[in-house]
Amino acid sequence: MANRKAEIGVATGLAWTSYGGEILFCESTRMPGKGAVTLTGLLGEVMKESARIALSYLKAHHTQLKLDPKVFTQYDIHVHFPAGAVPKDGPSAGITLTTALASLFMQRKVKHDIAMTGEVTLQGKVLPIGGLKEKILAARRAGIKKIIVPEENRESIADFAEEIISGLQIHYVRDVSEVLDLVIIKAEKDKK
Repeated sequence: MANRKAEIGVATGLAWTSYGGEILFCESTRMPGKGAVTLTGLLGEVMKESARIALSYLKAHHTQLKLDPKVFTQYDIHVHFPAGAVPKDGPSAGITLTTALASLFMQRKVKHDIAMTGEVTLQGKVLPIGGLKEKILAARRAGIKKIIVPEENRESIADFAEEIISGLQIHYVRDVSEVLDLVIIKAEKDKK
């Protein structure tokens, strides 16, 4: 994590595995094309659905996000989760996928020092997830001090031992728009 920097199209997620929590990077890139989407990284069906939901959300909300709808048809998109030999599945990468793709379409960088987890609906609601304790421990191991979790997980975090959450800045979100406000780096002209 120490060598990472803010990049366009790259978001940091938190995942649960049978071995415990892990940091999961979501990389996306675009190239001239007609709107085709490629997903790689040994993704399960639920994770592929999360990517389709993220893309549909962005298309449906292009006006609020100030996106030219042509960006969805003038480029092909490739989304990759590194560590391609490790199977990945589950809905909790929804906000990570949505962030990486929003960044790509906006051509704005994502803050690299915030990790996130949460399922996203087509309306942009952020739903609660499981394995949160393991995910928070993974963030701590990676030196990440800021995390984004669903508002509906707030109560479960209140039950965690102090040493698990001490020193962490936890942002609770209900909607993907809150996530984007927290992690997408604004252009200089937008900061006024």
